[in-house]
Amino acid sequence: MPGLDDILNGGFAQGRLFLVEGNPGTGKTTIATQFLMAGAAAGERCLYITLSETEEELRDGAASHGWSLDGIDIYELVPPESLLDDQQQQSLLYSSDLELGETTKRVFEAFERLKPHRVVLDSLSEIRLLAQSSLRYRRQVLALKHYFAKHDTTVLMLDDLSTDTNDKTVHSVAHGVIRLEELAPEYGAERRRLRVIKYRGRRFRGGYHDFRIHTGGIEIYPRLVSAEHKREFGRGVLVTDSDEFNKLLGGGVDRGSSVLILGPAGTGKSTIALTFIATAVARGEHTAMFVFDEEVGLLISRAKGLGIDLQSMIDSKRLTLMQIDAAELTPGEFSQRVRECVEIYGAQTIVIDSLNGYQASMPGEQALILHMHELLQYLNRQGATTFLTVAQHGLVGDMKSPVDITYLADTVILLRYFEALGRMKRAISIIKKRTGAHEDTIREYQLGSRGVSLGAPLTNFQGVMRGVPTLVGGAGALLDPKDA
Repeated sequence: MPGLDDILNGGFAQGRLFLVEGNPGTGKTTIATQFLMAGAAAGERCLYITLSETEEELRDGAASHGWSLDGIDIYELVPPESLLDDQQQQSLLYSSDLELGETTKRVFEAFERLKPHRVVLDSLSEIRLLAQSSLRYRRQVLALKHYFAKHDTTVLMLDDLSTDTNDKTVHSVAHGVIRLEELAPEYGAERRRLRVIKYRGRRFRGGYHDFRIHTGGIEIYPRLVSAEHKREFGRGVLVTDSDEFNKLLGGGVDRGSSVLILGPAGTGKSTIALTFIATAVARGEHTAMFVFDEEVGLLISRAKGLGIDLQSMIDSKRLTLMQIDAAELTPGEFSQRVRECVEIYGAQTIVIDSLNGYQASMPGEQALILHMHELLQYLNRQGATTFLTVAQHGLVGDMKSPVDITYLADTVILLRYFEALGRMKRAISIIKKRTGAHEDTIREYQLGSRGVSLGAPLTNFQGVMRGVPTLVGGAGALLDPKDA
């Protein structure tokens, strides 16, 4: 699990005892199994001591992932037959002391037979029930810890929190503590996350980290920290294939910056983003586009009608086009996919269409802003140019955005509908550009088979941004719809 190694800043320290806790179904057994499989693959002796599951259940669970537990010894620790006998249970001599002592003795016997390098003890809830008091439970765990430490054995103890979720007894004893959680949103698949609560003597990556259980194991997505990712790159200006658009942008878009395309539905936000994809591919760059709202096949067909052949870009490995299901994808997994496009495929132009769909996968607006801040900072420091689209509510007049991230973007392109001479027209303007001067005019634009066509500045109209402008001069500046 490379993601867990990243979070732990190298993995589990050898010869130490670690606690992995979480409610049933959060993935503790899967993590423990992968931990032992990695040890077996490295030629280490590994032992799985189970008090709650049978060996058959463990092997069936491993087989569901396509794993073989060859090289891992499984010790199924069940109560001694004498303690299961009805007469013994009714005897005055029977107590939890007998069973706890017998359980510990058999754990040590199993260890002495194999002398393993890695041990998993599943689960502590059974020992806690036998101990009956917090003091005896702590002493028992301490005894196990010192015994394993003498043999330089790395131990994972699993706790399903099924007895007392407020019992932190083992937290102070363990060298490190990892908490697994499962969240059930009102709609969509369950989501899992983990947090390192403690790790003695080592700096780890704090906070929550998303993870998913796939067929084949657990995949962990470390929380993105943009400050950890920075590289040198040549800053330059990226131009489009439209001279008028370049003038409006003050020469073009700066490499390593973020561009927000803002406007109501249907104004052409995706199409404008596609023109930047097309010019980037023409420059020989690799690009990536993440589509939340539109079906990919429909997008490819629509782009072809605008003169942009996305399929040929995909076939030539110049474009990575991903359909994103906001109900199924966690924010951490999305960030990981973006990182892979940049670090593995070398993508230099990234399009996220749209932020409304991305917001649907987030727990709240504030979390969205924090995620976008880290993601945009990371992409900027990698020299990637990012284009984001946001659909505003409404068509004309006073329109609002679902979330305001205009202050995060380096350049903001504003699209608007306006009525003129009995027709609905589209207007484009640049309302912000951090990296230099830009044209302050409002231009009409059209979408057609030749892509995006911009007209002259709308100097004869007043109130275009309100949607119903006033004609203050001749209307000759308007584009002819036949030219689209």
